[in-house]
Amino acid sequence: MSAKTKKAKPKVSKTEATKRVGKILPILKKQYPDAKTELEYGTPLQLLICTILSAQCTDVRVNEVSRELFKKYENAEDFANADLTGLELDIKSTGFFRNKAKNIKAACQVIIDKYAKKVPGTIHELTSLPGVGRKTANVILSNAFGIPAISCDTHVIRLSRRLALSDNDDPVKLEFDLAEIVPQKDWSVFSHTIILHGRRVCKARKPDCENCLISEFCPSANRPDFW
Repeated sequence: MSAKTKKAKPKVSKTEATKRVGKILPILKKQYPDAKTELEYGTPLQLLICTILSAQCTDVRVNEVSRELFKKYENAEDFANADLTGLELDIKSTGFFRNKAKNIKAACQVIIDKYAKKVPGTIHELTSLPGVGRKTANVILSNAFGIPAISCDTHVIRLSRRLALSDNDDPVKLEFDLAEIVPQKDWSVFSHTIILHGRRVCKARKPDCENCLISEFCPSANRPDFW
């Protein structure tokens, strides 16, 4: 054979994945009783801005930037009317600042023109805003409006693979897979607890399986080559 055969990944069983969620979620809820987004915000608009800024950037950095940013720009009109170069400089340390600044201005203009200066509260309306995909929209629905939603960030993607909850690492496909195996009332808390667990225990480079409270239910525990 002239080419190496790629090792097939185990096929995820939806039935087993559903059972696994039922075992791990109560543990995660107990471990992270106050789980929520670590982005700091006061209004739905501020959360929208923070979530746009969080792309390829840590929440810690976003919070540092947003504290000063929200002193300068207080509402949608301030952002929509902002000097683009000035806004770029204000958010530069979050990375990809030119595209983020452009999307923030454009999204705020749509909010003014189409939604009476208020951030809309449905997935369809939110994803119609420039720079807002399903992940960002679900963060806003879950945290700003209290609507159950699954936000598939890098931690949710990574842990879903390690826990054999889905075959998919595409965030949209994964979101739909998880929606089928996680009770709808728990969509938000599932996302929040999985994200915190990914940051604190099941890290990308070196998962701490020895101190993981759900390792007994994890097919990849102490098996770095599983996925």
